[in-house]
Amino acid sequence: MKSALFIFVILIIFTGCEAHEPGYINASVPLPEILKESGADAGKISILIDKSEHKLSVHSDTIILKEYPVVFGGNPKDDKLMQGDQCTPEGSFKILSKYPHKSWSKFIWIGYPSDDSWRKHNLAKSENKIPKDAKIGGEIGIHGVPDGMDYLIDMKYNWTLGCVSMKNRDVDEIYPYINKTTVIEIRK
Repeated sequence: MKSALFIFVILIIFTGCEAHEPGYINASVPLPEILKESGADAGKISILIDKSEHKLSVHSDTIILKEYPVVFGGNPKDDKLMQGDQCTPEGSFKILSKYPHKSWSKFIWIGYPSDDSWRKHNLAKSENKIPKDAKIGGEIGIHGVPDGMDYLIDMKYNWTLGCVSMKNRDVDEIYPYINKTTVIEIRK
């Protein structure tokens, strides 16, 4: 059975087929089932967030196990350079913490600002792209939506101040598999 699901995952990757949500690999298959059937080590998954595609994908090594739709800050195109710019940061981040959240199900707090974030922030100041007194900001994470507002994700409405937002059922699904060793990569 493991090899059958592995072949199914590979076929989806190469054909782009998806029965439930077009464009999202394994959208209708629960992540625990995918992990069980594929034999992937749940403790060693990584997350890739593609801003241009509005996708969060769960990886095991180079294999995409599952993809989810996501939205971003009010300015989804640019990299975060300062607090208040409504941009979602780009780069590689570690997990600082995770916890239930009263407003949007769960919060997975990523390690922004990273050393690279600080480098980009300081360079932007030196090049007068942002004010000299601009603060870098923080508390960026992956979280759900207010109850009953999944349509924000369906409409690709970028409503956060810089966080990555997904449907509550989706953040609930990935939450148990995220730990301090999980690498989060956010790309333009």
